[in-house]
Amino acid sequence: MIPNDNSRAQHTEPELITLSGSIERVTFHSPDNGFCVLRVNVKGQHELVTVVGNVATVHAGEFIEAQGFWHNDKNHGLQLKTIKLKTVPPTTLEGITKYLASGMVKGIGPHFAKTLVNAFAENVFDVIENNPDALLSLSGIGQKRVASITKAWHEQKVVRDIMVFLQSYGVGTARAVRIYKTYGDDAIEIVRANPYRLALDIHGIGFKTADKLAAELGVAKDSPLRAQAGTRHVLQMHSSDGHCAIAITELCEQAVKLLEISEPIIIQAIADEITDKRFTAEDINGVDCVFITSLYMAELSVAESIMRLQNGSPVWNEILIDKAIPWVEKKTDMTLAASQKQAIASVLTHKASIITGGPGVGKTTIVNSILKILLAKRVQITLCAPTGRAAKRLTETTDLQAKTIHRLLEFDPKTGGFKHNAENPLITDLLVIDEASMIDIVLMHHLLKAIPAHAGLLIVGDVDQLPSVGPGAVLADLIHSQQLSTITLTEIFRQAADSQIIINAHHINQGKMPEINSDSSQLRDFYFIEADESEIIHDKLMQIVSQRIPRRFNFDPVRDVQVLTPMNRGGLGARSLNIELQKILNRSTAAGINRYGSTYAPGDKVMQIINNYDKDVFNGDIGFIEKIDIELSQLWINYDGRIVEYDFNELDEMVLAYAVSIHKSQGSEYPVVVIPLAMQHYMMLARNLLYTGVTRGKSLVIIIGQRKALGMAVNNAKTTQRLTKLAQRFVTNGTYNKP
Repeated sequence: MIPNDNSRAQHTEPELITLSGSIERVTFHSPDNGFCVLRVNVKGQHELVTVVGNVATVHAGEFIEAQGFWHNDKNHGLQLKTIKLKTVPPTTLEGITKYLASGMVKGIGPHFAKTLVNAFAENVFDVIENNPDALLSLSGIGQKRVASITKAWHEQKVVRDIMVFLQSYGVGTARAVRIYKTYGDDAIEIVRANPYRLALDIHGIGFKTADKLAAELGVAKDSPLRAQAGTRHVLQMHSSDGHCAIAITELCEQAVKLLEISEPIIIQAIADEITDKRFTAEDINGVDCVFITSLYMAELSVAESIMRLQNGSPVWNEILIDKAIPWVEKKTDMTLAASQKQAIASVLTHKASIITGGPGVGKTTIVNSILKILLAKRVQITLCAPTGRAAKRLTETTDLQAKTIHRLLEFDPKTGGFKHNAENPLITDLLVIDEASMIDIVLMHHLLKAIPAHAGLLIVGDVDQLPSVGPGAVLADLIHSQQLSTITLTEIFRQAADSQIIINAHHINQGKMPEINSDSSQLRDFYFIEADESEIIHDKLMQIVSQRIPRRFNFDPVRDVQVLTPMNRGGLGARSLNIELQKILNRSTAAGINRYGSTYAPGDKVMQIINNYDKDVFNGDIGFIEKIDIELSQLWINYDGRIVEYDFNELDEMVLAYAVSIHKSQGSEYPVVVIPLAMQHYMMLARNLLYTGVTRGKSLVIIIGQRKALGMAVNNAKTTQRLTKLAQRFVTNGTYNKP
């Protein structure tokens, strides 16, 4: 079967080989493209045979039938490179045990696989599928576990069919489980009818993948279905960059380039999308534009809510400012500055207000003073922030409970919406929103419409930070609209002036280089460590995070230190840095599992990257893996004391978080922030990005990088203006400007 050296030398034409055997070990398998490296036990061979090929799904213990040619790889030795590779369920007891133990069915791991095979032998598959109650006869098995196994068995069969379907058309199969969970048993029929739904509905599947599948399924290049899907994709990509709309001429140009079809077809597709109410056309500053309709409606809703909330007088009625401010100074044992007194007076005399300013300018002091005065008036106050960390910090600074916006509004899985809305408003007299710069237009729409008409509104945020990850520039637009009383704070107070972090953050925001003290003997809270090459920046970062910070400043390198980087890609991007930091900071990766290109192990720091309302975990939440159970195919993550359970196939919802992008850090605060800056990041080097990164650090900020890159970031104030229309949806007489 395996050729010897002489036989290889005698043949000029490679011989087509057919072999079969049981899979002893899956050395590698990529669910994205099906590529696999298998170690196969072939009858009559004294050693395992390496088989390389492509197959949708594969598990140890399965039987393979393969056709291919022998190839002597210079790194990996002799292997059969297949042109045909097929797997079939195992028939031997040993193969069945390995198959079940491979984790392919949730609830069956190595130990229980042996128990099942010992009890039911070759009939085990039939028992699980057709007579699952027989499992109850086994020790320690209850109805709950039987139900879980039965459900998982059915699911893996359907998922396997989806995988085979996708790969038969040349499409990766990594998202097959998510496709099944989205569409159910009818998944293949739904995808076959409109493959472009995958790009809309399935996290991790892009337009190009769906378009490839559509072509394989026979969808014509110039079909209306493809043209509409392509224009929708262009507009969605535009919204993922923060825009609510796009100029029609730009949409046409980009769609023609993407789809390589004529402009008249694209123009008709846009018209069809408008007719189907997925797009809404509207003029912005004299330019014909289109919105994703949901974003258009969100802008209208936010403008309507702001006007509604400004009507009437504050529920706290008239407050005697001359008495209230001395009273609160005495209560807090603080002397307020003139600017702080003016800010407090302004908020107390308006029903809806905005407070904006950078670090150290007294936002917290002003908010706390306002809250104490209003609590004395028995005003019912509600506090919220966009992220869990921001809400936790707001709780700590006010001594009042704050919630994330999602948890405050209470998602309802039955309706797919929030429990608190216009029909069921929040019970409150004043809503305080902190870290408002990171709230996108859709979330603000849901939040504002849930505020009762009598209630007041106080929006707090730093407008100079990066705008929200989602579409819109809500805080900036509301300030620009001049509809709300806005207090802009600029004075840095004495205590804050002792912090180089705060001083340098303001320098950066003003377009000045940060102050850099070269005296290494003196402990400070801000450092710039110069390095000319990306490799040197990388090496210094690893050493500083893992050794120098823990030794010199006594901070935990995992719990306290957060690496913030301008980009996700590249050698100094979040993805690459996470792999290297994980090797250094978590020695338990040998006990981990591999999913979606990453290894996860107990102790790993991870970040949720999509909103999961069922689990009450949201984009940007950071947690730590507590435990992994191979038998159950589950792991548990600790989010600030709350333990959340995940199946292995849900791990595409998260990434390692030893390093995260600065965009993802919005609304968070960390004891220590380390920022690599290099010219390889030049596309992202902007003032508001660096300013946002620096202001995330509470006790220590270290920038490691090239002075030229630092200078470029400080001097680049030309950030892309997001295309929105919220600020223009008001007119000067204070009425809502309907289109």
